[in-house]
Amino acid sequence: MEEEEQQQEQEQAYSKSWSIHTRREITSKYEISDRVGSGAYSDVYRARRRSDSLTVALKEVHDYQSAFREIEALQTLQNCPNVVLLHEYFWREDEDAVLVLEYLPTDLTAVIKAAKMDGISVGEVKRWMVQILRGVDACHRNSIVHRDLKPSNLLISADGILKIADFGQARILLAPGFVDDAAYNQFDEQPSSSQAALPRQPEVVPIPGGQLTQESVELGSEKCSGINDFPNDIDEDSITQDGAISCLATCTTSDLEDPFRHSYSYEDEKGRVDGNGSLTSCVGTRWFRAPELLYGSTNYGLEIDLWSIGCIFAELLSLEPIFPGNSDIDQLGKIFSILGNLSDEVWPGCVELPDYKIISFGKVENPIGLEACLRNRSPDEVLLVGKLLCFDPASRATPMELLHDKYLNEEPLPVDLSELRIPSKHGGQDEDSSVEWNDYKDFDSDSDFDDFGPSHVTTTENGFSIRFS
Repeated sequence: MEEEEQQQEQEQAYSKSWSIHTRREITSKYEISDRVGSGAYSDVYRARRRSDSLTVALKEVHDYQSAFREIEALQTLQNCPNVVLLHEYFWREDEDAVLVLEYLPTDLTAVIKAAKMDGISVGEVKRWMVQILRGVDACHRNSIVHRDLKPSNLLISADGILKIADFGQARILLAPGFVDDAAYNQFDEQPSSSQAALPRQPEVVPIPGGQLTQESVELGSEKCSGINDFPNDIDEDSITQDGAISCLATCTTSDLEDPFRHSYSYEDEKGRVDGNGSLTSCVGTRWFRAPELLYGSTNYGLEIDLWSIGCIFAELLSLEPIFPGNSDIDQLGKIFSILGNLSDEVWPGCVELPDYKIISFGKVENPIGLEACLRNRSPDEVLLVGKLLCFDPASRATPMELLHDKYLNEEPLPVDLSELRIPSKHGGQDEDSSVEWNDYKDFDSDSDFDDFGPSHVTTTENGFSIRFS
C-alpha cells in the first residue's frame, strides 16, 4: 500500500512538472531538453538559452516557501564566485516558480568517489577546502545559514569552480550585509565563464500584477510584498527535498532514475514548524547534522553549517562519511563513539537542550578519536577538522579563521584550478562497481530503537527518558 502511495505521489509530481513545457514565457527563451532530476518538491531540466545557446538548468519548485528562500538567498549572494548563479526566475500566481540556474555537471560527491580510485593530492584537497570555506563565508557574512551543506550540494563547474547550491532550506537570520571581496585576495580565483559577464541582479520576468520582487503576489492564502519581504520567521511544513534528489534539484546529473544508485544515500527529513513559527531542528541531512539539532534545539545559528563543513572535510580526507548514522539516535551514538560523551564540561549549557534530559547514553570510556578516523593524515589535517567538530557551537572555527589556518597556507599550497581533476560527470553506481553503496540505501527514515541496541525507558516529570547502552 505504501509503495502504491509513493508511486502515486511520484506520478503526480511528474504530471505537475509538465507545466513547464506549456509556459510560453519560458519556452520562448529556452529550449527544454531532458529532465535531469525530480523529487517531491522540484523537477530539474537541462535547457539551452535561445539567445546565445548557453546550457542552463531550469529548476521547477513545487513548494513556494522553498522557492522564496532559494531566490532570496541567491539574489543576496549574486556576486559570490562560490555560490551557484541564478540567471533569472519565472513566477506566476497560478504556476510553480522556475529558477534558471547555471548548469554545473558534477559535485564533490563525484570527486570523493573518483578519489577512491585515482587518489587525491594534498594540494587538491586544500583547493576544494578553500572554495568551500569561501562560499560558506560569503553566506555567513550575509547572515545566511544554509542548513543543508553536504558533498552533493557542492556543485562543480567544468573548469573546477566549486559552488554551493540548493538553498531551499536556507534562512537569512539578519539583514544581509556586504561581502568584502578583498578578504579573499590570497585565494583569488577567476569566475567561471558562465558567470563573468552577467549583470548583478537576475532578470525577473514580469508576471500578472507586477514583478515578484516589487509588487505583492497572491500565493494560495499567503500574500507577500516581494521576495525581500517574505516572512523569514515562518518555517514551512516541508522545506526539504529528498536527500537523493537534493543534488539533482540544483543542476547535477546524478541519480537520474534510481535514488539509491548515488555514492551515498544522504537522506533529508521533513521540516517542521511550531505554532510560533520558530526555527525547526529537523533540517539538513542527518550525517551532517550538528549535535544541537539532533537534541532538538531551535535556538541555533550559523554554527550548524560549521559542523557540516567539519563532516565534509573529514570525508574529503578519509573518503568515507565520518558519522553515517541510520537514525538520529544512531547518529548521536556514532558521534559519541568518536568524540566522547556530551557533557556540561565540554559544552557549558548543553543540559538546556530540549531533549538532553530525555535521551541519555552510557559513558564512552575510550572514544575512537579523530586521529583513528583520519588515518594516514597529518596532525594539522586532524586539527583542522577538530576545530569544526566541536560540541560547543561557540568553539567552532569560522570560515575566515580557517582560511588563515596554518594548514591551508603552508606547502603544499592549494593547487591552481587548472590542476584539479574534475570527474566528467557525477558518478552514479556503475553496474560493475564493487563498492557497497547499497549498504546505506535504507537510511531514508529513522530506524526503530531495536536497531540501535538495548535501551531502557523510564518515566520522568518531563514524560520519559530513553537510555542506550
